[in-house]
Amino acid sequence: MAAPATRNVAQLVRALADTWPEATCEIDHINAYQLLVGTILAAQSTDKRINMITPALFAKYPNPRALANADQAELEVLIHSSGFFRAKAKSLLGMARAVVANHNGEIPRTMAELVKLPGVARKTGNVVLGTAFGIADGIVVDTHVTRLAFRLGLTKQTDAVKIEQDLCAQLPKSEWISFANRIIWHGRRVCHAHKPACGECTLAPHCPSVEMPTAAKAPAKAKPKAAANKRKAR
Repeated sequence: MAAPATRNVAQLVRALADTWPEATCEIDHINAYQLLVGTILAAQSTDKRINMITPALFAKYPNPRALANADQAELEVLIHSSGFFRAKAKSLLGMARAVVANHNGEIPRTMAELVKLPGVARKTGNVVLGTAFGIADGIVVDTHVTRLAFRLGLTKQTDAVKIEQDLCAQLPKSEWISFANRIIWHGRRVCHAHKPACGECTLAPHCPSVEMPTAAKAPAKAKPKAAANKRKAR
């Protein structure tokens, strides 16, 4: 399905740039290896939580070769608070071993190579390529980008790959990396999932969903009352 017609994409990009000029990936890292590990751990967690975990993790496993030789039980203890720690430990070990075996211990710089690594899909690949290497292969689509892209009328899709395709079709490639970072910052700070701060939003003039998310929740609140009335009538 083609992306929806959007007249104000250029204005939206400018408004985001004015609002969040310094937006960047919020996973603490000093190289591509640390960013890749942090992004794998961040699934179903928060960057804040991951930034609390990774200093000890990187002290013990400072590079892919060290991580490839890690004991899974010891690794699970270090990453336990990230959630889904067993699956994540397995992914981290598989990723590190693949990087050592197939890439001489260096994090690959192409999406095709990255997504072959255990625990890595397009979102993680785009984070690493864009933030660590400055390569705009696509647009990061996480929960915040998914939510805001729909609210802003940039997509009608729910699948992350299709959302990314819609966004890439509407935005100049030079904006792909910064746009995702700024949308994520806006989602975390203003356009929240359950209670968006529309009255404080600098994107409101360009947003077709102003106040709609809040209004849409009203019918759901009436259901328990109706059920209670039925019980009383019995």
